[in-house]
Formats: sequence, C-alpha cells, structure tokens
Amino acid sequence: MSNVVTASAYLTLHYRLASMDGTNIVSTFEGNPATLMLGQGQLAPNLEALLIGLPEGTHKVFELAAGEGFGPRNPDLVQAVSRATLEENSAPDNEYKIGDLVDFNAPKGGRFAGVLRELRDDVAIFDFNHPLAGQPVKFEVNLISVL
Repeated sequence: MSNVVTASAYLTLHYRLASMDGTNIVSTFEGNPATLMLGQGQLAPNLEALLIGLPEGTHKVFELAAGEGFGPRNPDLVQAVSRATLEENSAPDNEYKIGDLVDFNAPKGGRFAGVLRELRDDVAIFDFNHPLAGQPVKFEVNLISVL
C-alpha cells in the first residue's frame, strides 16, 4: 500500500502553477523535483490542503477559482511607505521601478515584500498582496514519494 499525504508529510514532487490559459508561473517539471515538508510554509496553505489524503504516485491537476489558491485580493494590503522608512530599511542606493518586488526590513523587525505600484517624492505605494491573490490558477502535482 502506498503512503498517503498527511499534514506533516515529507514530499518529493513535481508541481506547476499556471494561469488558466496554461502559461507557467512556476514549474519543476522541466528540472529537479521539489522536496518539502507540509506545514512549514513552503506551499500556500490552500495548496497544501489539496494534497492531504492523496496517495504517492498521484498525478493530478486542480483548477482553482479566483482567490482559492492564494486568497482574495485585500485592498487594505496596498499601503503607503514613507521614502525615509523605505530607504532606512532596504538595500542602500537601490533604484526602484514600478512593478519591482521589493524586499525590505519592517521597522519593528521581520521582513516585508511588496510590489511597487507608485513612487512619489515622499512615499512609495506598495501592494503587499500575494502576486497571485484573487487570480484563478491551475495547480498540477505529481507525487513522487511521501514519507
């Protein structure tokens, strides 16, 4: 009997995230498979939940409606960050462009990553939503091994 995915399983798998038209967003199928432990934040919780109960050897494609894979877009996660705060907490002398994913220290510890949407003299507007939040996606998995 094959092993079945549990909430704390170690997995070796190939996976692909793609837009609904089939355009790859990320894929391991062309290279080495991924090895990960569920429950550690390596996959989005909603994607992990789809794997629970699947037996080793499963090859399956899930079609997730808008918001099912990475949650809905949250307008409250579009935030203004002062230029001074950004400059104090990011790589020195960085020149940012609209659309850049910027990773910087949070003022009280931790890290933030957001997509730069607007750059003004005094503030930068960032979207801290997951880039796939609110979008429909295809999630393909091939479970090679389950421990």
